[in-house]
Amino acid sequence: MQGYFDPPLFELSLAEQQVDLADTPYFYNDNGTPTYVKTLPDSAIIVSEDALADSSSENARFGKEYFISKIANMKDNPPYGIETEFSFDDQNLEYQPLWVTQEIAHAFGMYLVEKNQAIKISSPIHQLSQVQYQYGAFAGHWSPYLNIGNELLTYISMDLEHHDFPHIFASTDENLPLVISVARYWPKLAKIRLADIWIPKGSALYIPPKPEIKDAAYIDLHHNRNSAQVCWGKLNSSSVKTQTLLRADGGYFYWYWNRLPTTHRNLIESDEALFIK
Repeated sequence: MQGYFDPPLFELSLAEQQVDLADTPYFYNDNGTPTYVKTLPDSAIIVSEDALADSSSENARFGKEYFISKIANMKDNPPYGIETEFSFDDQNLEYQPLWVTQEIAHAFGMYLVEKNQAIKISSPIHQLSQVQYQYGAFAGHWSPYLNIGNELLTYISMDLEHHDFPHIFASTDENLPLVISVARYWPKLAKIRLADIWIPKGSALYIPPKPEIKDAAYIDLHHNRNSAQVCWGKLNSSSVKTQTLLRADGGYFYWYWNRLPTTHRNLIESDEALFIK
């Protein structure tokens, strides 16, 4: 009898396309296919970037709220960025699962770009990459902060970031939606709201660059390693394919993490409910 299970998939980079934002500054969701263009078709619907101005309101209460008892550790890790470890008195951290809407996206500093919609990408860096990834269902069960090599954890810990380049997370799997973990963090109030944003096939999230802002009232965070959590509890699905706009090399990151287990709930009760919001 073999002594080990087959190794689980972590993540694979399947294809990569260079994107020059100086030449193609618009992201256009071409009926579910992520594209980058210089000029938009007449039928394209522009997503307004002004809408985020209203998202700072405390009335937009999405996500599970927790208070941070202290900053346990902060470490500069040049040239990549700064790691901040949170401590919580509450030992049960749960991400609220939410089907994406524009209001929910704005509440975490993002834009929903649905089929045949478009948005102009803001970025201090023009040369980016559009990468097709395949994420395994257990990709979130790994931590880069604990010095455990490639060992899988028995739980998912908090792992969130912001950085100086934009992201686009496109839900392109043939059968399954995409899941992006997000948070809004208020440093002066020592509180954070946690959520899992579920994105139906054919839609995308745009996250503008989020460099460090001194004395910011709040900081919007995200992570996509749990993209395939939609597979949990499903017999015949163990990974999700997606396309992501990112800076493939370099960039300056700010990571926020905690070593406690976190809870992530599945919004899908059955295969027939895959795309019901």
